[in-house]
Amino acid sequence: MSHRVCVEELAGGYEPAIRKAFQTVGALSTLKPGARVFIKPNLTFPVYRPGVMTNPECVEALVRVLKDHTTHITIGEADSGGYNRFSMDEVLARTGIKGLERKYGIRVVNLCHLPARTIRFDCRGRGMDLPLPQLLLDETDLVISTAVPKIHMNTLVSMTVKNLWGCIPEPPVRLRLHPYLGRVLFEIVRQLKQAIGVVDGQYGLNRSGPMLGVPVNLGWLMVADDLYAADVAGCQLMQVDPRRVRHLSDTGHADYRMPSLGDIEFNRDLRPFLKEQFYLKRKWTDLPGGWAFRSPALSYLAYFSPLSGFLHRILYLFRKPFYNYNDPGKTEDDHG
Repeated sequence: MSHRVCVEELAGGYEPAIRKAFQTVGALSTLKPGARVFIKPNLTFPVYRPGVMTNPECVEALVRVLKDHTTHITIGEADSGGYNRFSMDEVLARTGIKGLERKYGIRVVNLCHLPARTIRFDCRGRGMDLPLPQLLLDETDLVISTAVPKIHMNTLVSMTVKNLWGCIPEPPVRLRLHPYLGRVLFEIVRQLKQAIGVVDGQYGLNRSGPMLGVPVNLGWLMVADDLYAADVAGCQLMQVDPRRVRHLSDTGHADYRMPSLGDIEFNRDLRPFLKEQFYLKRKWTDLPGGWAFRSPALSYLAYFSPLSGFLHRILYLFRKPFYNYNDPGKTEDDHG
């Protein structure tokens, strides 16, 4: 199956690049007048950080482009922070995304506050329950996963597919499902009527994402008609082998085959967009989180057992917290 991917320079700003890429890929060609569109940005930090989060300017430009096609536009994200939860309502306000609601007559929501419906599927011989917002399952015609190209401490790479993890409305549920990441993401994508990927490549994040790391000025934007194709293409631009990204190479579902570069029709040669090579550099204090990410038993021990609080206090004796857990909005930039 052939997929289309368009990469554009951002020298002229987000809106011209988005318009051109959408037209090249045909991203909105099947969108009917009045179609319901949901934009899922990556807002994984309490305040905006380049390379860590989708630039609010990209989100606003996307809204302006979509307004030519529909008035039914929703931007949404769920509370983030994993074990140390922070309010997405506050993030949406601080980044200015909440203000787009009145400015453009659209809707901006915290997915934690919306009704959810549970999807059930089999994974590794056991039944799994996955709650998802009814908004996405029943009230949306097109989901636009709007991510950034970044290294992730536990998944190696995070882009448009991994970005949908934030559609699971409750952080504790996400923590329980981490060991089944690839299959859960596949089920989320499969439940959506239609999904396309937008990668905000103004900045990427190298070395130790997804929260900290080294921001890299890339200067490009990518649009793809398929999320998995978007991430394979994004890995090419990051110079990371997608076969090493387990949620891309192996979803645990018999019907899945990771797209190859030969399956993708590009609008141009990608070589001029290649900057520095992205790579993962862990510290020993990152290892416990990785173990809990992959093991159901260790996930329970680290996050849900009576020992979880004690274990985290011990860890924080050696590792600086990602942000101020008492007041996330006071976080200072630290790209060490």
